[in-house]
Amino acid sequence: MADIIDLSLLADARRYFHKLLDARGLSYFLQKEGHRLFHIEPAKVELVVRTAIRTRKGELPDPHPKAVEHCRQEIRRELIRRVASAMLQTGL
Repeated sequence: MADIIDLSLLADARRYFHKLLDARGLSYFLQKEGHRLFHIEPAKVELVVRTAIRTRKGELPDPHPKAVEHCRQEIRRELIRRVASAMLQTGL
């Protein structure tokens, strides 16, 4: 069976993610405490996805759980790409 991907949800989540990234920077999505320097905070990824779901038009049905999970994974992948790029730029 094919995976269900809600492209409008993904586009909304990416749009909100980029707004937060521009406003607060990459460090907003990273944990401030802990032994790992570049650890992504799951609550921030969840914030992006939940905000994208909340801002959908009222006539649209609730997104499928697999579509929501796919959206989370895509936001995490983008964060990982950006963190890896930042690490390379700083020479870590």
